[in-house]
Amino acid sequence: MALKQFQQLKLSQKLLPQQILLMKLLQLPTLALEERIKEELEANPALEEETDGEINDEELFSNENNDDNDAEEEFDDTDEIKEDDLKTSVSDVEVEDYMDAEELDSYKYEISNTGQDDDSKELVVVGGLGFQELLEQQLGLKEITDCEYTIGVYLIGCLEEDGYLRREIDLIVDDLAFNYNITTDITEVNKVLKVIQSFDPAGIGARSLQECLTLQLERKKDKTKEVFFALEIIKNYMEEFSKKHYDKIIRKLEINHDELKEIIEEIKHLNPKPGNSEIKESNFSTIIPDFIITVSDGIPELSINGRNKPDLKISKDYTQMLKEYSSTKQKNAKEASGFIKSKIETASWFIQAIHQRYATLSLCMKAILEHQLEYFSTGDDNKIKPMILKDIANRVKLDLSTISRMANSKYVQTPYGTFLLKSFFSESMSTESGEDVSSREIKNILKGLIELENKQKPLTDDELCSKLNLKGYNIARRTVAKYREQLEIPVGRMRKEL
Repeated sequence: MALKQFQQLKLSQKLLPQQILLMKLLQLPTLALEERIKEELEANPALEEETDGEINDEELFSNENNDDNDAEEEFDDTDEIKEDDLKTSVSDVEVEDYMDAEELDSYKYEISNTGQDDDSKELVVVGGLGFQELLEQQLGLKEITDCEYTIGVYLIGCLEEDGYLRREIDLIVDDLAFNYNITTDITEVNKVLKVIQSFDPAGIGARSLQECLTLQLERKKDKTKEVFFALEIIKNYMEEFSKKHYDKIIRKLEINHDELKEIIEEIKHLNPKPGNSEIKESNFSTIIPDFIITVSDGIPELSINGRNKPDLKISKDYTQMLKEYSSTKQKNAKEASGFIKSKIETASWFIQAIHQRYATLSLCMKAILEHQLEYFSTGDDNKIKPMILKDIANRVKLDLSTISRMANSKYVQTPYGTFLLKSFFSESMSTESGEDVSSREIKNILKGLIELENKQKPLTDDELCSKLNLKGYNIARRTVAKYREQLEIPVGRMRKEL
């Protein structure tokens, strides 16, 4: 096949680096934006944070001859990058440069008002041992061989944070042979594991939930009737218990509902996660709202978290160096000039992208506030209007992808609580009267029906669907199931109580 040369004309769209940067910044929430800014500040020395009270040498000496009123300067806050900011350099001034050695004695100017010979006492905070260290301490108190101690330490290291051992025993045998040159077998490892399972807290080292609960029940000192039956249920009827097939358990154990209720209460007092998972779960992350809505005299007012608009600037030292290198004709100076120029351009793009992100967030959130004005004014969930991304895109004349990125992982703080911004976007559904309602309103009604149901005979999805239809909401059973799953509510059988 012969090679041919021909011309082809086609149209294509390509995003500029600035546009890609803006899209990436737009989808970041406040905390992630702060981390991204820190990374950029570390990577690009031409980018700096604006700090209050910056002075240079000329200002310092000129202020000595002026009154106190003339010494104070006011700086205007502007969103634009001025060319004048790129013409002067700032030199960092240390207080020590204008004080002699005697004046530098810390006790003369520090606010603590203590002398240099005074004793300084500090509180020492000591952290507690983790659950693995506590288990190793208990292991050291046992009369076992050195080989068994090494196996025990390795087993403790294999425990996950909830206290379970999920690694297969035969794989642990192989690891001990390769890593510690210990020749052992499954029987010996299981023997050491039994020792660990006798430690506190009860249930540690279990390989399943069933084994964990069994270990705790077997450690009970008071062997009451409830404990005996609870042990019987966990050992022999775990599947029926987990699926809440209570009638089968009552029939097989020949007990009544009241007795089963007491047995279940005994099981509920057991700890399904005996490790240190409680500590992990308590370390919840604080939600930083990106938008704040306040209501004054029934009128909602919008403000954006100021952390979304940090004070960034281009380093004056770098602009000064660029001027100096540009004025010389040396080869090395030309290379340095190109490097500095690229850093300054990158910093300028980043600052512009931050400002554009702030403007886009403000524009879109104002449109959302206008669309959901009745809700933000009253806090009534029934006032939430159906709203999709296209509604906001049409209002602000932006692309759907931009609105999606803007609403991604953002939170809005209102007098009625702090909500994920995406929760206000919902599909519309028509009632029998022809009125469009939000799916969020239907979810609230569905949640209320489930809260008021008879827990001994919980409502099925078909019954929930019928009740919603009676209220005038034309909804299918599969839609009810979808909304129930979105609300993280289990099926009716799993909601059953005695």
